[in-house]
Amino acid sequence: MCGIVGWIAPERHQDGERLLRQLTDTLAHRGPDGDGHWLGLAENGKHQIALGHRRLAIIDLKDEAAQPMWSADRRLVCVFNGEIYNYIELKEELGALGHVFTTTSDTEVLLAAYRQWGTDALPRLRGMFAVAIWDLAEQSLLLARDAFGKKPLFLAEHEGALVFGSEIEAVLGFPGISRRVEPQALEQYLLNRYVPAPLTFFAGVRKLDPGSYLVWQGGRIRARRYFTPPLATTEPDFTSFDAAVEQFSAAFDEAVRIRMRSDAPFGMFLSGGLDSSAVLAHMVRHTAERVRTFSVGFPNSADSETDYARHTAAVFGTDHSELVVTPDDFFANWSLAVRRRGAPVSEPADIPILLLAKLASSSVKMVLTGEGSDEVLGGYPKHRAEPWISLYHRLMPLHLGPALGASVANALPYRARRLQVLLRAAGERDPASRLRMWFGGMSSAERDALLGRAGNMAPPDGFPYLNQASALRRTLFFDQTSWLPDNLLERGDRMMMAGSIEGRMPFMDVELAKLAARLPDSFLIGGSGGKQVLRAAMRGVLPQDILTRRKNGFKLPLAAWFRNDFRDRPRELLTSEASTVAKLCSRPVLEALVNDHIEGRRNNDRVLWSLTNLEMFIREYRPEGLEAWSDPVARPAAHDLHLAAAE
Repeated sequence: MCGIVGWIAPERHQDGERLLRQLTDTLAHRGPDGDGHWLGLAENGKHQIALGHRRLAIIDLKDEAAQPMWSADRRLVCVFNGEIYNYIELKEELGALGHVFTTTSDTEVLLAAYRQWGTDALPRLRGMFAVAIWDLAEQSLLLARDAFGKKPLFLAEHEGALVFGSEIEAVLGFPGISRRVEPQALEQYLLNRYVPAPLTFFAGVRKLDPGSYLVWQGGRIRARRYFTPPLATTEPDFTSFDAAVEQFSAAFDEAVRIRMRSDAPFGMFLSGGLDSSAVLAHMVRHTAERVRTFSVGFPNSADSETDYARHTAAVFGTDHSELVVTPDDFFANWSLAVRRRGAPVSEPADIPILLLAKLASSSVKMVLTGEGSDEVLGGYPKHRAEPWISLYHRLMPLHLGPALGASVANALPYRARRLQVLLRAAGERDPASRLRMWFGGMSSAERDALLGRAGNMAPPDGFPYLNQASALRRTLFFDQTSWLPDNLLERGDRMMMAGSIEGRMPFMDVELAKLAARLPDSFLIGGSGGKQVLRAAMRGVLPQDILTRRKNGFKLPLAAWFRNDFRDRPRELLTSEASTVAKLCSRPVLEALVNDHIEGRRNNDRVLWSLTNLEMFIREYRPEGLEAWSDPVARPAAHDLHLAAAE
């Protein structure tokens, strides 16, 4: 697990080595165990190629595994961020084909696989990765990202140069890269609570899509998607629930086992819920040592899960550590979380994860987590609700549905979060808009009222919206191609790496996803609580109270913090004279959102969190071009501003 940065540019930077070291050092938190740099020439000296690497040593702790690493024949050189979990099996296959290995590193296996199969090697990799490989013979640069996008890769083009990096801050440090704001990102962020790919908040910086690669050769760039979630191409074919449970159990056990491959100490993040408890149950099968577990909670909060985690840790006899995050801890680390995210922090849970990563890094280098289970196996309430939405729309008059749902939702008690979200989402007849609203984003009407004008509705990429008869599969596909890579997986990478620790996610295994795509809807959401195959597989393994426990999610008492002792935070960030968001949006709407929450009339914690983080991001990164949005009368349409920025 590491951080990478580099470029290929038509001009030699006179102080290229100093620049490369400077950009690489911005990623020091991702790799505190070492660094490496390589500068070369391409196209007979017409281009300069630069590769920088920061290392977090987990597999092959010796210097022989340092990067940039060369292939045995000195044709390829690469920098690589991530882990290839099936590197042992690939190494045996490549050895039979004549490849000779001198280290125990998965990076050397990755190089040999690319040398043997080219880009056809990418679908063979079970892991998480962002990789850059320079081919001296072909004079080509490969940039690739893992199937589900667990590892990030940001790109920027400037005057013929292609710049890449694991985090936005490193890419923005390259001379000439514009910090001009991407207007569509602002509008999409308000709808989604995150920025969907390929956008970032900077017009000149883009995300390489998950499951995609890019090849630079001769100044030309071609890109291709090599992986699509199996939901799009696989039909359900299981008829026996017992057979499905048996095959799922075996596949899940293997996914956990291969993610325990490590030459450094490791542990796991434990919430005490079904997902993390299932991971722990399989971990203890494959080690004779006590598993180190870590959990986080909050003082005097009903939302804290430390009691559940402590119970599960006792069941499996782990070496357990707890972290209690106070409001002071939380707010003291807010700006750091925004800096590491390179964007507004979409979820308050990001900050406790960052703090837990710091705690865990004092004793381990890597942890397993339960992330991705809901998005693969159908564990959210929306997965059970979505198949009924079409019936609701048939029964509800077209003009009445949205207004009625919003009115009832607004009249509900302060803590009736789930029912409020259900009613608001059910009233949205456009499937794409509804998928975004399930996680508490704004409706288009609310967004436009906040901006004081009509905003852009079209998503930057239509890929997340699968055209299938099954409402569940459509929703899961969106989760796996948008919500996960652009929000939850970004959190997992950025916050854990901010604490210099690696996170591995067995539920995000490609082979497990292929199996899940073969399951009929009833095997996933039938019964109560969802994830029926997982629950059945864990019966007799986990205590009954864990199996039947209602999904709680990772909640923070943010609503209470913003209403009581820390009510000045949203006021200062959103309604003071120093607020940039107050200049971008309608001040009366902002003041109503803040006042209604503080005075207990409505629970606006999610929208307040989104807006306060937008302000924090602006203060931390100071993007350019926001002045065009300060005057509602002078604000251009989003597409006009985008074209102006591109010029």
